[in-house]
Amino acid sequence: MGLNAAVRQYWEQEPCGTSDFIVGRWPARSPQWFASVEQHRYREEPHIFSVAQFTRWAGKSLLEIGVGAGCDHLQFARAGASCHGVDLTDAAVETTRQHMALHGLRSTLRRADAEELPFADASFDVVYSWGVMHHSERPEAIVREIQRVLKPGGTFIGMMYSRRSLVAWKLWVRRALLSGKPWRSLADVLWHHMESVGTKGYTQDELRRMFASFARVEISPVATVYDRKWLGPLARLVPDALGWNLAICAVMR
Repeated sequence: MGLNAAVRQYWEQEPCGTSDFIVGRWPARSPQWFASVEQHRYREEPHIFSVAQFTRWAGKSLLEIGVGAGCDHLQFARAGASCHGVDLTDAAVETTRQHMALHGLRSTLRRADAEELPFADASFDVVYSWGVMHHSERPEAIVREIQRVLKPGGTFIGMMYSRRSLVAWKLWVRRALLSGKPWRSLADVLWHHMESVGTKGYTQDELRRMFASFARVEISPVATVYDRKWLGPLARLVPDALGWNLAICAVMR
């Protein structure tokens, strides 16, 4: 089984952010279920709003790569963007479709591997992808596809995981050091023990090289609730430089 097939199999079981501890006993895809998913997402990752700037894209054509449960997709649609979305899984596409319908909104959604996007060149003003591309076998191929489907002057907004973060180091302590395997690298631990198999973490320099053909690239680390877990009173002292999220804004020529 190829990596993307294994990733798809993993996320078909449960779209990101829809675990039982989040949705409780609410019936799947019920209004209360969706409300629980949305509340949890933005309580845990409030910085999504400042990075995505949903209202900025009113009237613009938008493609989201990896729609998940549709929370961010819904925000773009509410703001007036013309929304399109792809996901590697049928589960996410159907979940997002129902999430949008619940609020009387629509989007063009389809299952697709973002390494080969099913859209013509220069189709979108903005492409958005939050915490998705690092699961792909070839994230670099997705970046090339993003460039292809963006219009001149178009913008990519997204987030990818940081390898040099407290989240990664805590996972390394548990899965390498305390497991008697201190020789394991951060990259190896993330690959095998963070969500679906094949998960990658990056440095800022690595992402700048990945997006080097864009005219302008800004990368901002963000310390998250996941970095601060179990640190007690020290949690508020965690600097963004050690954050799990690397927010990306890249503008086309």
